[in-house]
Formats: sequence, C-alpha cells, structure tokens
Amino acid sequence: MARFPDSITSKLPQVGTTIFTVMSALASEHKAINLSQGFPDFAVSEKLISLVNQYMKKGCNQYAPMQGLMRLREVLAQKAEFLYGAKYNPETEINITAGGTQAIFSAIAAFIRDGDEVIVFEPAYDSYVPGVLLNGGIPKYAQLKHPDYHIDWNDVKKLITHNTRMIIINSPHNPSGSVLSADDMKALEKITRKTNIIIISDEVYEHLIYEGLQHESVCRFPGLMERSFMVGSFGKTFHATGWKMGYVMAPENLMAEFRKAHQFIVFTCNTPVQHALADFLTDRSNWDYLPEFYQKKRDFFLKLIRGSRFKVIPSYGTYFQLLDYSAITDEKETDFAIRMTKEMGVASIPVSVFYHKMLDNQTLRFCFAKKEETLEKAAKILCKI
Repeated sequence: MARFPDSITSKLPQVGTTIFTVMSALASEHKAINLSQGFPDFAVSEKLISLVNQYMKKGCNQYAPMQGLMRLREVLAQKAEFLYGAKYNPETEINITAGGTQAIFSAIAAFIRDGDEVIVFEPAYDSYVPGVLLNGGIPKYAQLKHPDYHIDWNDVKKLITHNTRMIIINSPHNPSGSVLSADDMKALEKITRKTNIIIISDEVYEHLIYEGLQHESVCRFPGLMERSFMVGSFGKTFHATGWKMGYVMAPENLMAEFRKAHQFIVFTCNTPVQHALADFLTDRSNWDYLPEFYQKKRDFFLKLIRGSRFKVIPSYGTYFQLLDYSAITDEKETDFAIRMTKEMGVASIPVSVFYHKMLDNQTLRFCFAKKEETLEKAAKILCKI
C-alpha cells in the first residue's frame, strides 16, 4: 500500500523506543528478573485501592476540574507547608497532572520557544531533552561529577547565557541516587538571582531519601520558589506507577501559563483516584514511613550482594542502586546489560543511556523497589558473576 507522505522529517530523529521499554521486553522474553524499569512488584495499599473503588461506586467517574479536585489541592498545600514551610494557594498555584512526566512536559511547552536554552544535568531522566527539542529549545548539558554525581556550580555558571530560559534539576536523582544539599540549592538560588530563568524541579522521589537526610525542595528557598515548578508524583509515593498521577506547584504567574498548556495536553486527570488520594494523604502515616521502608530494601539488597564483584556507588534517594562492574568485564554498559539479561537472568539499565553522548562509566542501575524474594533471587545471580 502506498504511504503518504513518501518521507517524514522527524522532530526527534535520534529518539527511538526508550531503554526502559527495551530492557523490560528483553527481561520478559528471557524470563529474567526485572530490576531495570523503576516500578515496585509489591501491592498498592489495600486501603487506597478500597478508596478508589468506593469513589467509583459513588459515581465519581466524570471529568474533574482541569486544575484537579480542590480538596486534593488543599491537602497538598497543607502538606507542603508542613514539610517545607511553603505556602501555596490551592486555587491558583497547585495543579494535578497525569504523572510527573506530563507535568514536566507541560511546563516546558508553556515557556520554551525556538532558540531558548535549557540547562539539563546528565545523567538525565530521558524525558527532559525530548520535551525541550519538541518545543524548539536547545539543551545545554552540565555533567554531574562521577562517581558521587555532584554538581560543579562553576560549570553551570559558564553555561548561562542571555538565551538561558530554564534549568531542570532532579533530586533525589534518577538514575544516580544522589541528592542535592542545602548548599547546592543556595548556589542555584545565587546564580539565578536577577535573571528570568525558570526552574523545573523534578522531586518525584521526595519521600524516598535515606541516611536521615532532609529533602531540600525548591519550596524551602524563597529565591527558588518564586521561579520554580515543583513536580511531585503520587505514583512513586504510593507504589502505583501505572496510575500516572502527579502534581505541580508554582507561583500564580507561572501556573497561569502552565494551565494554558495543560488544558490542551491532557485537560484533566483520573477523578476517582483524585478523591481517594485526597482522603489518603490526610493521614501522615501513609507517607512518612517511606524513607525507612525503602532504606531497608536498599540495605537488604546491598547486604545480599556484599560478596559479589560489583562495587557499590552510594544511593541516598530514589529506589535505584548503581553498581560499578569494572572488576568483572571491560564491556560497554549496553552490551553487558543485554548479556546479563539474556545469559544470566537479571535485567538492569546501563547508565550511559542517560547521557546524550553515551558516556560509559561501566555502571548499571538496579531497581530495589521489589519484594524480598525478588531481590534474593537477583542477588544470588549477581554474586555468581
């Protein structure tokens, strides 16, 4: 059959299927233990499931307001004030989104024009740069310093020009598990002062932070809060990544523009789930246990692989653990990750795919948001390699 047009000029010529989809499919094909894609293999809270079901049965199945249910936005405003001392107006400064990725894309779409520069820190979550490119922006890459993945703020300063429109930060950081300190946030506050630079702060792992560290949200710093979109995720927080539910908080002038884009990208989000989340969030015990819960999983996994030849790169947040395999093989990350999946039965993600130039540090990312028996089976294999 003839196709029209004969040729298509792609807006994203270098982009194919995401590595997460590729590795998960490979894991399924070879019946490997999937520690690649970041999703839990344990159950969502029965209470939360029951609440969703309850609101479905009540008939809460039609469109919610474009901004999200007011009751849920009010609960989020209370939570932000409790955690970060930040005051957001739930009417004009909080919006419910179809996950964190949609929130990030909509914020980019609302502000980035042809030729605008956006500073991105690599290794970077894979949705940032495509969002910039689709909207005519130019990504500028700042590299986190291996092996602890810290930021050199002098490098960042050198990247800023009169065309810099936006900076995207992510803490706790996917894929490295590093976290930004208060000093980092103050440095960012200082270099953006008296500029028109907008910040997108990807904080979807805000509750998954370890070793007694405090999550340094942009909400804590007035000079950042006034120019920032803080992006959160209910899916990450409540082990329900498939629900694709998130939120964004920003000052009213920024949120007004965000909503202009949001309403035509998704319009609104799942209504019964919003009702359920509003109820669930009011009980602090449903989320303040998370640092301890996930740190135990991280520590359990690390204890299991203690006798392996992998070198641990400390993870202070997220549900990912980086392992350096340089003592095992000199293979490229992508080659070793694929071979491990096919021949050894454990799937991971090569960290090089989070760099635009595929920087290879012989490091793989493993997801430890799994049941103990899953981690035990995986660790047994890893210790034999």
